[in-house]
Amino acid sequence: MNDGFRLLGYDAVTGKTAYARTEPGGFLDAMANMAALETAAVWHTLAGAMTDGPQLSADEANFVLARVVEALGEVLPIAVRAVDDDGSVARYAEAGRDIGTAVRDMKP
Repeated sequence: MNDGFRLLGYDAVTGKTAYARTEPGGFLDAMANMAALETAAVWHTLAGAMTDGPQLSADEANFVLARVVEALGEVLPIAVRAVDDDGSVARYAEAGRDIGTAVRDMKP
Protein backbone atom coordinates (compact mmCIF):
# COMPACT_ATOMS: atom_id res chain seq x y z
CA MET A 1 0.00 0.00 0.00
CA ASN A 2 1.77 3.12 -1.18
CA ASP A 3 -0.88 5.65 -2.09
CA GLY A 4 0.41 8.27 0.29
CA PHE A 5 -0.57 6.34 3.39
CA ARG A 6 2.02 4.92 5.78
CA LEU A 7 1.67 1.98 8.12
CA LEU A 8 1.40 3.02 11.76
CA GLY A 9 1.20 -0.48 13.18
CA TYR A 10 -1.31 -3.11 14.14
CA ASP A 11 -4.11 -3.11 16.70
CA ALA A 12 -3.33 -6.01 19.02
CA VAL A 13 -7.01 -6.51 19.88
CA THR A 14 -8.55 -6.51 16.39
CA GLY A 15 -5.47 -7.41 14.33
CA LYS A 16 -6.31 -4.58 11.93
CA THR A 17 -3.64 -2.38 10.43
CA ALA A 18 -3.61 1.36 10.96
CA TYR A 19 -2.53 3.70 8.17
CA ALA A 20 -2.27 7.48 8.01
CA ARG A 21 -1.15 10.23 5.71
CA THR A 22 1.74 11.72 7.62
CA GLU A 23 3.31 15.15 7.64
CA PRO A 24 7.12 15.12 7.53
CA GLY A 25 8.48 15.57 11.04
CA GLY A 26 5.08 15.12 12.69
CA PHE A 27 3.97 12.71 15.39
CA LEU A 28 2.34 10.27 12.96
CA ASP A 29 5.43 10.39 10.75
CA ALA A 30 7.53 9.37 13.75
CA MET A 31 5.10 6.53 14.51
CA ALA A 32 5.27 5.34 10.89
CA ASN A 33 9.07 5.52 10.97
CA MET A 34 9.13 3.42 14.13
CA ALA A 35 6.73 0.85 12.64
CA ALA A 36 8.90 0.61 9.51
CA LEU A 37 12.10 0.21 11.53
CA GLU A 38 10.54 -2.40 13.81
CA THR A 39 9.27 -4.38 10.82
CA ALA A 40 12.66 -4.21 9.10
CA ALA A 41 14.41 -5.37 12.27
CA VAL A 42 12.11 -8.37 12.57
CA TRP A 43 12.49 -9.37 8.90
CA HIS A 44 16.27 -8.93 9.11
CA THR A 45 16.42 -11.25 12.10
CA LEU A 46 14.04 -13.79 10.57
CA ALA A 47 15.89 -13.82 7.24
CA GLY A 48 19.20 -14.25 9.04
CA ALA A 49 17.86 -17.17 11.07
CA MET A 50 16.38 -18.77 7.96
CA THR A 51 19.58 -18.48 5.95
CA ASP A 52 21.57 -19.99 8.84
CA GLY A 53 19.24 -22.98 9.04
CA PRO A 54 18.32 -25.73 6.59
CA GLN A 55 18.21 -24.72 2.92
CA LEU A 56 14.99 -22.93 1.98
CA SER A 57 12.86 -24.01 -0.93
CA ALA A 58 12.63 -21.57 -3.84
CA ASP A 59 9.11 -20.56 -2.73
CA GLU A 60 10.25 -19.98 0.85
CA ALA A 61 13.27 -17.98 -0.29
CA ASN A 62 11.12 -15.87 -2.62
CA PHE A 63 8.63 -15.18 0.18
CA VAL A 64 11.36 -14.09 2.59
CA LEU A 65 13.13 -12.01 -0.06
CA ALA A 66 9.89 -10.23 -0.97
CA ARG A 67 9.28 -9.27 2.68
CA VAL A 68 12.87 -8.07 3.12
CA VAL A 69 12.56 -5.96 -0.04
CA GLU A 70 9.30 -4.46 1.26
CA ALA A 71 10.93 -3.65 4.59
CA LEU A 72 13.94 -2.06 2.89
CA GLY A 73 11.59 -0.04 0.72
CA GLU A 74 10.04 1.40 3.86
CA VAL A 75 13.23 2.15 5.80
CA LEU A 76 15.46 3.48 3.02
CA PRO A 77 13.45 6.72 2.65
CA ILE A 78 13.83 7.24 6.40
CA ALA A 79 17.60 6.89 6.10
CA VAL A 80 17.71 9.07 3.00
CA ARG A 81 15.90 11.90 4.77
CA ALA A 82 18.44 11.65 7.58
CA VAL A 83 21.64 11.65 5.54
CA ASP A 84 21.19 12.47 1.85
CA ASP A 85 21.60 16.14 1.09
CA ASP A 86 22.77 15.90 -2.53
CA GLY A 87 20.44 13.30 -4.08
CA SER A 88 23.13 10.65 -4.44
CA VAL A 89 21.02 7.88 -2.89
CA ALA A 90 18.40 8.22 -5.64
CA ARG A 91 21.11 7.72 -8.26
CA TYR A 92 22.27 4.53 -6.51
CA ALA A 93 18.68 3.25 -6.32
CA GLU A 94 18.20 3.88 -10.03
CA ALA A 95 21.45 2.08 -10.86
CA GLY A 96 20.40 -0.83 -8.64
CA ARG A 97 17.07 -1.14 -10.47
CA ASP A 98 18.91 -1.17 -13.81
CA ILE A 99 21.34 -3.85 -12.61
CA GLY A 100 18.49 -5.92 -11.16
CA THR A 101 16.61 -5.78 -14.47
CA ALA A 102 19.72 -6.85 -16.39
CA VAL A 103 20.47 -9.72 -14.01
CA ARG A 104 16.87 -10.94 -14.05
CA ASP A 105 16.95 -11.14 -17.86
CA MET A 106 20.22 -13.15 -17.92
CA LYS A 107 20.10 -16.81 -18.81
CA PRO A 108 22.14 -19.29 -16.71
